[in-house]
Amino acid sequence: LEVLNPILPETVGGLADLTGSNNTKTSDLGVFDVDNRGGRYVYWGIREHGMAAAMNGMALHGGIRPYGGTFMCFTDYARPSMRLAALMQIPTAFVMTHDSIGLGEDGPTHQPVEHLISLRAIPGLAVDRIGDNLVARTDLGRGHRLILAGHTDTVPGDTSGSRLDGDVLWGLGTTDMKGGLAVMLELARVVREPAVDVTWVFYAREEVAMLHNGLRELFAEAPELLAGDVAILGEPTAGAIEAGCQGTMRFEVTLAGVRAHTARPWMGRNAVHRLGTLLTALEAYPHREPVVDGCRYREALQAVHVEGGVAGNVVPDSAMVRINHRYAPDRTGAEAEAHVREFLAPFLDGGDSGGDVVELVDHSPAAPPGMSHPLLRAITDRHHLEVRAKLGWTDVAFFAEHGVPAVNLGPGEPTLAHTAGECLERAPLESCFTILRDLLEHGA
Repeated sequence: LEVLNPILPETVGGLADLTGSNNTKTSDLGVFDVDNRGGRYVYWGIREHGMAAAMNGMALHGGIRPYGGTFMCFTDYARPSMRLAALMQIPTAFVMTHDSIGLGEDGPTHQPVEHLISLRAIPGLAVDRIGDNLVARTDLGRGHRLILAGHTDTVPGDTSGSRLDGDVLWGLGTTDMKGGLAVMLELARVVREPAVDVTWVFYAREEVAMLHNGLRELFAEAPELLAGDVAILGEPTAGAIEAGCQGTMRFEVTLAGVRAHTARPWMGRNAVHRLGTLLTALEAYPHREPVVDGCRYREALQAVHVEGGVAGNVVPDSAMVRINHRYAPDRTGAEAEAHVREFLAPFLDGGDSGGDVVELVDHSPAAPPGMSHPLLRAITDRHHLEVRAKLGWTDVAFFAEHGVPAVNLGPGEPTLAHTAGECLERAPLESCFTILRDLLEHGA
């Protein structure tokens, strides 16, 4: 809201008695009262029903984008007007915070145990929350269902805040991927009658270990919410389509030696020295560049970590190298693993059955491009989009694993992601919005 309100003069906010708790008042909004008719923030008092009804009237009048909030449990009082907003399909924004049952100090009277269930029963209002993930779905009976998805978290570390300079928004996450989320939210607001059914997925914890990924949580807890014909993720691609992704797997290769005193090395076998020939072979690895659905991928096999040594006067009896393999989507995970083990075999004593050990410690599967789907072909052809292979791994693989073709398409410049100079310009934001609006309004 701190970013949006200064650039959207039509927004009018407010809250029923709980401004200090809900944080819906931003620094630039003056208070609307008898002395300031130009104020854009209304203190509604303890009047949840009156607030919701008035906001509906403001939305129907036009020229104003009202939003107002309260605690989730107080939707009991606002429900009649919320139901009317859903039935009339008017874009009133209800900000309901404190939606956890573990609120603490206010006790059971403020715990929204049954409220989410009752809101879901309102016609035209589909709300699903799984953990920290939010899914909204239309049910219009269209021929195709398009999934638009994006993660809500950013990488940590930036304390400088955000700023808007002309048509450039600076700050952590502007590129990865608040810009993509902004496009999706605006599409949800303005496209009233999409030509396709749409599933909006806003998920948590993408920028941390995969174990905690919110999309993975959704597929595990409620996979039916993610059923669809094709998925587009708003990761930064500078407005191009990055199709599919390469798989990634990590191996730990431990080579055995014989321990001895460094004054008598002939009595031992140096495991660290044994790594030398393997590392040389990795440096000269003959990578493949297969073309899949018109996208050229580039495989890689790289040493990323080395461990070894006992003491300054001991011939080491063990050394480990961690290897990362990136493989194209024309191979299965099993085929890629077999390829790596075949490559490593000449450098192992007795293959992989002696004292040497090759362990697969992590694997994220590849995803095919899926560009043959009519929805993806339509926006590519109509807007002459560049289509390129995604050489890294992204969450499109989760969808591909469940039979849903998926690509990345977002407004941010990918090389700026996670950097101190992360920013987003207006032009690519509007271009990405135009492309996806065309897809929602016209389909294939």
